[in-house]
Amino acid sequence: MRPVDLAAFMENLAIRSGEAILPFFRTQLSVQDKGGQLRHGAEGGTAPFDPVTEADRAAETVIRRLIREAFPDHGILGEEFADEKLDAEHVWVIDPIDGTRAFICGLPVWGTLIGLMKGGQAVLGVMNQPYIGEVFSGNGAKAEVKGPRGARPLVTRDCTRLAGAHLMTTDPRLFKGAERVAYDAVERQVKLTRYGADCYAYAMLAAGQVDIVIETGLKPYDIVALIPIIEGAGGVVTTWAGASATDGGQIVASATPALHEIVLSVLKDGVLP
Repeated sequence: MRPVDLAAFMENLAIRSGEAILPFFRTQLSVQDKGGQLRHGAEGGTAPFDPVTEADRAAETVIRRLIREAFPDHGILGEEFADEKLDAEHVWVIDPIDGTRAFICGLPVWGTLIGLMKGGQAVLGVMNQPYIGEVFSGNGAKAEVKGPRGARPLVTRDCTRLAGAHLMTTDPRLFKGAERVAYDAVERQVKLTRYGADCYAYAMLAAGQVDIVIETGLKPYDIVALIPIIEGAGGVVTTWAGASATDGGQIVASATPALHEIVLSVLKDGVLP
């Protein structure tokens, strides 16, 4: 079997999945609510709107088929279908549309996330925004974006103080109780805050436009692909406790190691470091 250029293969996965998604974007597509069962369940629980569309499933189907054809021994962890061979040395981690809420609203800040883990470590990642025509990729040592302006390296901004930082999160209402107190302690001290970009916020951090991204409740498929991109651009991404981000949960990404230490300290204490 001939060696496979993994970077080229991942870019092809991005292109092919984008071809499956774009016919659905900004159309009156069917949307199902994965959170609806709990919201209307017998126990009277409530759950946030958790949408999935035909585009999500179409894209993940394409990605899984191409991976199985090229790497039949690899595992696959995806959002929309059952896990496969998670005990394999190599495991692909897929979110066909990260930012489905933005997708169904017609906002181009969603993306397809495709990550590769080797021995439990995130080693390659791609974030594709096919409507804009941008592909962000990284291997932990370097990162780049290919788009309408051509290809260029990704480098995070040299930000080391909260007072000069640009902060993003999907929605501050997702933070509950002590989490919200800790998040607010960071937001109060930054220069600029914006909401609602999902994976595109992390891409902008790698591109030097954003300095901090703080999230909670993430799944592995929400973050694994982004780790090699952020780290390859010079940034840092961990849990709020400073541990590996590969399992998701409470996640924070920062433009520089110095800024990251400050953010972790504020999140821990909820007060100025």
